[in-house]
Amino acid sequence: MPGHFLACLRPARRLPDMLEISPAIAIADDELIERFVRSSGPGGQNVNKVATAVELRFDAANSPSLPDDVRARLLARRDRRITSDGVIVINAQRFRTQDRNREDARERLAALVQAALKAPVKRVPTKPTRASKERRLTGKRERSQVKSTRATRTWDRE
Repeated sequence: MPGHFLACLRPARRLPDMLEISPAIAIADDELIERFVRSSGPGGQNVNKVATAVELRFDAANSPSLPDDVRARLLARRDRRITSDGVIVINAQRFRTQDRNREDARERLAALVQAALKAPVKRVPTKPTRASKERRLTGKRERSQVKSTRATRTWDRE
C-alpha cells in the first residue's frame, strides 16, 4: 500500500499573501482574521465533525490599505455584514471543504470592496418639457372638474 501513504501528503493550496482588490489596492493577509467553525445544514458526519465554515473579519474602519473615499463609501453602505464598529464579517459555508470556503469568503470580501471603488454618478437634474407640463395641468383641470361635479349642492326649494 505505498500509494495510500502519499495520498495523505498532498500539498495544501496556498492563498496569496495579499487579497488583490484592484491593481492599485490590495489588502494584506495580516489585516484579515479567519475563524473556522462547524458548518450548518445537511452534510451528515462531515458537518458534525469538521470545521469547514469560514468567518472572515476585516476591520475596514482602521485599515491602512483602503483609501479614505473608498472607506467612507464602504462604511456608508446599509449592509448587515458591516458592524457598527466598521468591521466587515463574511460567513462562507457553501462548500464542503475549508479551502473552497476560504476562497469564497475572500472573493466575496473583494467584491464588496470593489463595489465601493466606483464613485456614485452625480445626478443631473432635468427640466420637464413644455408638453409634459401642459399634459399635467390638463389632467389636473379635468380631475378638478370631475370632483367639482360631485360636490353636494344646496338647491333652493320653493
